[in-house]
Amino acid sequence: MRPVLATRHGLVRGVTGPAGIAAFRNIPYAAAPTGPLRFAPPRPPAAWDGIRDADAYGPTAPQAPYPPPMDRLLPETLVPGDDFLNLNVWTPDPAGRLPVLVWLHGGAFSNGCGSLTGYDGTAFARDGVVLVTLNYRLGVEGFLHLGPGDPAAANLGLLDQIAALGWVRDNIASFGGDPDRVTVFGQSAGAMSIGALLAMPAAKGLFHRAALQSGAAHHALSSESAALVAARLAAILGIPPTRPALAAVPVDRVLAAQLRLRGEISARPDPALWGEAARNLMPFEPVVDNDTLPHAPTDAIAAGAAAGVDVLVGWTSDEFRLFTVVSGLSGLVTDELVERTAAAYGLPPGSGVAAYRAAAPGASPGEVFADIATDWFYRLPALRLAEAQARHGARAFVYEFAWPSPAFDGALGACHALDVPFVFDNLADPAFAPLLGDSPPQAIAESMHAAWVSFATTGDPGWAAYGEPHRSVRRFATSPNTSRDPRGELRALWADLR
Repeated sequence: MRPVLATRHGLVRGVTGPAGIAAFRNIPYAAAPTGPLRFAPPRPPAAWDGIRDADAYGPTAPQAPYPPPMDRLLPETLVPGDDFLNLNVWTPDPAGRLPVLVWLHGGAFSNGCGSLTGYDGTAFARDGVVLVTLNYRLGVEGFLHLGPGDPAAANLGLLDQIAALGWVRDNIASFGGDPDRVTVFGQSAGAMSIGALLAMPAAKGLFHRAALQSGAAHHALSSESAALVAARLAAILGIPPTRPALAAVPVDRVLAAQLRLRGEISARPDPALWGEAARNLMPFEPVVDNDTLPHAPTDAIAAGAAAGVDVLVGWTSDEFRLFTVVSGLSGLVTDELVERTAAAYGLPPGSGVAAYRAAAPGASPGEVFADIATDWFYRLPALRLAEAQARHGARAFVYEFAWPSPAFDGALGACHALDVPFVFDNLADPAFAPLLGDSPPQAIAESMHAAWVSFATTGDPGWAAYGEPHRSVRRFATSPNTSRDPRGELRALWADLR
């Protein structure tokens, strides 16, 4: 059976899969961002006559593939085409009034798409939730900003996400979703995007709960840092740092320059050259432009910008090992590099690293380095978001994913991105096999997936909310548990630092 549903721009014909789950793919939520719209805020899509087939995934945002061997561990789907501002919907009952989950993919703001088979929404729909995935502009196309005085809109990728959430508000009832019960969730750059959305005036009211996996509100660039990145990009391309000059450069050349730029930042992470991007190691990310994102997300949220929005936020135990082990850096890290990195993050000399060594006796320098970077990039931002929301009348629930991957002879631990197939209850997807191995524990997937469904449905994932003095954290592992303030002595090290 091919169900036909109405959107504000025309009729769409989906497909019915197992258990009667209906899927609608490649629905445009905004016009193709090409030609005069290439560096412009998203515009509504054109209406269509007749019935639009929505049975196959559509184009994805332009991006360069991950380098080996990361491309084997992080699955990608690259589909050429201009009309890539599209979304996908799974629903168990178009006549229902069900909670809605909207997924924002990760990829360091330069990679990813909403149409990976691993993001298939069948399991969520099976459990009574309408699931939406989407694409947004990436890299230069989505996050370029020329600095103070740039008259063009910044954060186009975030504005795309807001346009998609507007589409959900206006259309999801036709798919059986409740526009008054929308939870936005995402991982890595997707979670960091949500951290920015919580602070953006244009996003207010478009979602009611938020689940952030391995990312929160700390990753953003000042306008001045964005200007440094944009100037270097223009120099690589041999053009003036202006929008018209960039708009005249073919996308493939821009992507090549973007790759080179990222390599330069990684090779020489000097704040004098790159500003905040030197520590974040991402040249393109949300920009505090005094307009679309008026204030740093951490500051805005701490001041109550997202008051009342319940959050579910967490990290994986060994996030940063994905980057250090896969690259070979882990075996090259020295005690001196650990100390220099800790100092760059602001930890007290000597005693800061000593505390991490005491928490993990026998850990190698590479493992200590990854522990410190995991806390700086992921754990502390998650805790700060939970603390801020709790202060402003919201419920905040904190988790840690701790099941270790067998890949790389177990050296990855519970690394970055490992939790995604568990949340989607999609362990059997072959694209995840290189990271998951042969026998990932289905029980953990069932537990995590149920928690996300419960949070979207009731606002409660099933454990105590985070708040002082208890600081409850749910640990998803072979033997799950909820504990109070785990690694609290390390958390306390970062007071007033992160």
